[in-house]
Amino acid sequence: MRIYGLTGGIGSGKSEVARRLVELGIPVIDADIVGHEILEPGGSAADAVIAAFGEAILTDGRVDREKLGAVVFDDEAARKKLNAIVHPVIARNIAERCAELVQQGHSSIVIEATLLAEDGQREPWMNGLILVLSSEDLRLSRLVRSRGMDPVDGRKRMAAQTPAEKKASLADWVIENNGTLDELRAATDRVADAIRDQGSPS
Repeated sequence: MRIYGLTGGIGSGKSEVARRLVELGIPVIDADIVGHEILEPGGSAADAVIAAFGEAILTDGRVDREKLGAVVFDDEAARKKLNAIVHPVIARNIAERCAELVQQGHSSIVIEATLLAEDGQREPWMNGLILVLSSEDLRLSRLVRSRGMDPVDGRKRMAAQTPAEKKASLADWVIENNGTLDELRAATDRVADAIRDQGSPS
C-alpha cells in the first residue's frame, strides 16, 4: 500500500483535485470529513471535546463547529488542547479506513488534509505529497462565491493557515490552480498517472 498526502490552502481547489482522483479510481480519505464525523453525537471524540470545552459549544445537544471554532481560533492553548484530543482519533479512524481500502484491493490511497507538511516537515507515512496552489485573490473569490463567506472572514481564515507556498519544496507534485477547471483536471490526471506508475510492479 502506498499513501499520498493532498494539501493546499483554503479555497485552493484541493477538493476538486480529490474529486477528480476519485473519478479516476484512486480513493481519497478527507480528514476534514472524518473530523466532522467524530464530533457528531456518539462520535468517538464528541464526549471528550464537550468535557474539555463545556456545553457552551453545543447547539441542540450537538457540538457546534462554529462555536468550537470561535473558542479555539484566536487561542493557541485552546487549539492545542483540541488538537490533542481529536488528532489521535482522526489518525486512528483514517488508519482503519486505509485497511478497509486495502482489503478491497486498492494499492494507492490519498489522504486530503490542510494540516499536512506543517513546520517544514513531511509526515513519515507519506509516499508522496500533492500540493495545490492558487493565488490569494482567486482563493478569496472562490470562498465568497462558492461558500458565501464574508471577504473579511475569508482573509482571516487564509491568514490563519501556514502559507501553502512554504510547502512547495516538500511536495512531489505541485498543481497550479490559476486557470480553468479543465486545466486543473488535466494536471490532476498527470498526477494520477504518476501514482499508478509508482504502484505498478516494476
